[in-house]
Amino acid sequence: MGRRKIEMKRVMDNNSRQVTFSKRRTGLFKKAHEIATLCGAEVAIVVFSPGGKPFSFGHPNVDSVADRFLIREEDEDNTDDRSVRRSGKVVERLNQQVDDLVKKLKAEKKKGEVLDRALLKAKTKWEVLIQETSELVEPKQPLEDLRESVMARVSDMEASSSLLLLANKPMKETEKNVAKSG
Repeated sequence: MGRRKIEMKRVMDNNSRQVTFSKRRTGLFKKAHEIATLCGAEVAIVVFSPGGKPFSFGHPNVDSVADRFLIREEDEDNTDDRSVRRSGKVVERLNQQVDDLVKKLKAEKKKGEVLDRALLKAKTKWEVLIQETSELVEPKQPLEDLRESVMARVSDMEASSSLLLLANKPMKETEKNVAKSG
């Protein structure tokens, strides 16, 4: 199945016309891109939709191609005027780029200041947490010493208890032996 030839006449249905415009615009821009890429040509296309919305494609950009076209249209006698106008437009564009970059730089500086403040707050919170943690660790050693002391005392008491039990046991055996004899 191949493509069929479409009769070149205005599409009457508004929806169909919009769809046709969108598809054809995409194809046109694609062809312009191809000629710019393959041949190194400077290309500019400006198209208005049926609804009046503008669409443009340019390589390297529409403004530079349009400026070049308009300058060529002028008389050869006005070469100085062209240079001044061209350089004026270039300077204007460069100034706009500088202004944009300055705005971006200011925005980035503000972001940096906000991040610095947040970092300082976070650092302060961490320092407080570290201080609190070290305060909790410091009493740990005396508690460990107390625990060891209590354990030693418990061991001593168990040993004393065992000795008392052993000491009481022979007396009971002696009393039994005395009772049997008597």
